[in-house]
Amino acid sequence: MITMKDIIKEGHPTLKQPAAEVPLPASETDKATLQSLIDYVINSQNPDIASQYGLRPGIGLAAPQINVSKRMMAVHVTDEKGTLHSYALFNPKIVSHSVEKTYLSSGEGCLSVDREVPGYVPRYARITVKAFTIDGEEIKIRLKGLPAIVFQHEIDHLDGIMFYDHINQQDPFKQPEDATPIDR
Repeated sequence: MITMKDIIKEGHPTLKQPAAEVPLPASETDKATLQSLIDYVINSQNPDIASQYGLRPGIGLAAPQINVSKRMMAVHVTDEKGTLHSYALFNPKIVSHSVEKTYLSSGEGCLSVDREVPGYVPRYARITVKAFTIDGEEIKIRLKGLPAIVFQHEIDHLDGIMFYDHINQQDPFKQPEDATPIDR
């Protein structure tokens, strides 16, 4: 089981390097790693389990955050309509995106960053992702709103990009062009 001590923090070199594709079909080791990512995210949202194991609540986690430089990620998040988006994926790739942008009005956070980083993080409002499930099935997912933001945040981890790399350094709260805020 992944705990907070397994999550590496900003400044660690693994967080700044692009992760390797996972050879498919996935090995049992890679499947176990991916399962542990989704287990962490789900368990971290359960107040009893989170408190018992000292888990910081999260809605997404990428393998580089546990110092495994492979293209794996897990997301467990509910959209504005109450629909649960729960995925554990190998080799996710954004295959198309909207021109329109969005951002979280409250800013983004990260399990690998133990400080508040103020500012808006521009993201695509809608994305289409292709990936492989833990069972090796290829899937195509269309996302918008918060789930789209979470996917982009986690895929950035796979590319060695931190969320604050997108924040306008001169004016962190400058509204991104053609962007609609999401309140969370």
